[in-house]
Amino acid sequence: MDIIEVKEVWNRVKDELEVNLPEHIFGTWITPLEAVDCENDTLVLISPHQMAIDILRKSWTDKIKESVRSVLGESATFSITYDPDFAEKYIKARKKELAKQIAGQTEEDKKVEDAKLSLAQMQSNANLNLNLKFDNFVVGDNSKFAYNAAFSVANNPAKKFNPLFIYGASGLGKTHLMQAIGHYVIFNKPELKVRYIRMEDYFNEWMKCFQYNEGANGKKNVGCNNALMRKFHQKFQNVDILLMDDIQFIESKMKTMEDFFSTFEALYTNNKQIVIASDRLPADIPKLDNRLRTRFEMGLVVDMLPPDFETRVEIVRAYAKELEVESEDEVFEYIADNFVNNVRELKGAFNKVSAYAEFSGLGVTLDVAQKALNCAVRKKDLTVDKIAQNVADYYELTVKDLKSTARQQKIANARHLAVYLAREILQMSYESIGEFFNKKHTTIMYSCDMIADKLKTDSELKSVIEELKASLRG
Repeated sequence: MDIIEVKEVWNRVKDELEVNLPEHIFGTWITPLEAVDCENDTLVLISPHQMAIDILRKSWTDKIKESVRSVLGESATFSITYDPDFAEKYIKARKKELAKQIAGQTEEDKKVEDAKLSLAQMQSNANLNLNLKFDNFVVGDNSKFAYNAAFSVANNPAKKFNPLFIYGASGLGKTHLMQAIGHYVIFNKPELKVRYIRMEDYFNEWMKCFQYNEGANGKKNVGCNNALMRKFHQKFQNVDILLMDDIQFIESKMKTMEDFFSTFEALYTNNKQIVIASDRLPADIPKLDNRLRTRFEMGLVVDMLPPDFETRVEIVRAYAKELEVESEDEVFEYIADNFVNNVRELKGAFNKVSAYAEFSGLGVTLDVAQKALNCAVRKKDLTVDKIAQNVADYYELTVKDLKSTARQQKIANARHLAVYLAREILQMSYESIGEFFNKKHTTIMYSCDMIADKLKTDSELKSVIEELKASLRG
């Protein structure tokens, strides 16, 4: 298939997608895509936005595949990759397009268009998600302090709260607030340079500055490419606002901590704003360099807690509006009542309900939600006490053993499982589980993460957990 035919196919697929996808998804992520090939029934697409890859694969794969197959046949599929060369061309094309529109615009119009271009550039350079802004963040008692601190920083970078350290469990909105700061600054203070990155990505980019060469004795020698390292430091130190997510990833990486310390010092000394997010307090990251710990703590440290019922209802309602899905209020309340831990769970539950309704040809009703989510296991009479007792019985232990400080392998394994099941089945907060087992919330987080990781490869552990769940269901 030649390139002209490929373009024609993609245009037909886009016509299908425009009907089947929400307007903001189509306009933001589908429109910029370009088709470059089609072979072996695979339509090859490239994107100028790195974030588009994750968003489209995570939430819209089935819709895209359905549209591709309606044009190319049932065996067809697609692939999407980020292309930096295409991204550069896309930004240049956008500049030219905006330049043509400048004539006759008011100063306010020009400001809006300049901001749009800045957003596009930041999306390409720093992975800012265009959907994560202050105006679509649902504020509750759990997040009001963090929201106000983030908004204050966005309005007055490096004036008062520097660094701003936001901590809380996964899925509570830390990334949303960080990226909202970025968008707000780009739109209102376009002269400032913003960069958002996760610590894991920072680490990976830093590692690329080192080269491995074969030595005379056959051993590999590691050498730093000074030119690459200078370029790396320029990227992260020549900014006005650095948004660093998942800082806990740096733990135990001594050389990377040294490097980030130099970046932190360079930014702070030059009065640049630093915003950091973590799943723990600085004091609860045991292998964090003490120099970094004290610097993180010298600014403003704010926490984010699981949302209360009213806030959860509003989060689901807002998400339904964003997806342009009509639903009954009792559906929002049902989801909010059964998924109490974080925003991701709430959105995931609503996605499942809306997908079930769509595939069944039904509306998003309470009956549909109950069938799709099957929350019967979260019965009112199922408590953490019963889960702990069930696990203790399985391992021929006592609940007292699980609550003790004993570290014997058998007791530790049973405790990890009880904690994991309390978290998964009851959707309890880390703090609440910690209170029951007499442990810090960070210890509870560790247990949950450890079991989750083991489940990826340990089929025996998976069988044990299924057996325990079946027993709990009666």
